Amino acid sequence: MARCEFLGRIGADLSALAVTAPAKINLFLAVTGRRADGFHDLLSVAAPLAWGDTVSVEPAGGSFSVACDYPGVPTDGGNLVIKAAAAFAEASGSRAGARFSIAKRVPPGAGLGGASSDAASALMALNALAGRPLDDAALSRAASGVGSDCALFLSKGPVVMRGRGERVEALPAAAAARLRGRRVLVFKPGFSIPTPWAYRRLAESPGDYMPAPEAEARLASWEEAPSADAGDLLFNSMERPAFAKFPALPLLLGAVRERFGIAAGMSGSGSACFALLREDSDAAPVSAAIIEAWGPSALVVDTRIA
Repeated sequence: MARCEFLGRIGADLSALAVTAPAKINLFLAVTGRRADGFHDLLSVAAPLAWGDTVSVEPAGGSFSVACDYPGVPTDGGNLVIKAAAAFAEASGSRAGARFSIAKRVPPGAGLGGASSDAASALMALNALAGRPLDDAALSRAASGVGSDCALFLSKGPVVMRGRGERVEALPAAAAARLRGRRVLVFKPGFSIPTPWAYRRLAESPGDYMPAPEAEARLASWEEAPSADAGDLLFNSMERPAFAKFPALPLLLGAVRERFGIAAGMSGSGSACFALLREDSDAAPVSAAIIEAWGPSALVVDTRIA
């Protein structure tokens, strides 16, 4: 869950907050079919990371505004933070406004959930500033209305997502323990992949969907195997459309697996990928190989599963 920190008193009762907005990776992402409403059904194991954005918020009259230090991120109603603020106002009946400022480290179009995490963090901050009028269930409903994967960022650790991503439950404790604290190298090329494009491409080949019973069986098998490693879980239905369009992704992932002997995959709809590092391994050679393959515009972050 995002962490709120009081930055200073504003007036008698309200305070400014800085809220961490973690990135996430999808260790398992099985898209099981397309729904009548145009969304896709999925089964996924997603895990928040120790690295992400910071969303600062302070009360401000009766309207909402957002500023961001990352070029190209919308600062109007197209920003999910503004949508989250509107959802909070509707759910809580609050008429208070707020100014948001996003220190953005998670790039857009990466499959790391940056915008959704920012929105979930904004919801939690507004709820804290207002004295927590919304309970966990109400916050989750509000988050799900903002975006399909917003609700996962209200959780405290690895989760299982179903439906279009709005049905979220904690991963069983024993299975979650195999993931928590795991060292992860996140890397993204200089290009991004729009999520709607990736899902449209997948829908063009419905035979590539994984049947829901098969997806559930694969996840259950991993959960129930005490010795199963995080790397044994890796699967992503979205790799097929992404890899067909952007061969730089599978070429580098294959090289990372073969050269360094570590499990690696793509997160969400891409373009960001990740590798599961051993605790005592030196990340420098892997990082150097990534920069050599993708150039200096590549983002490389050594972090952990929260």
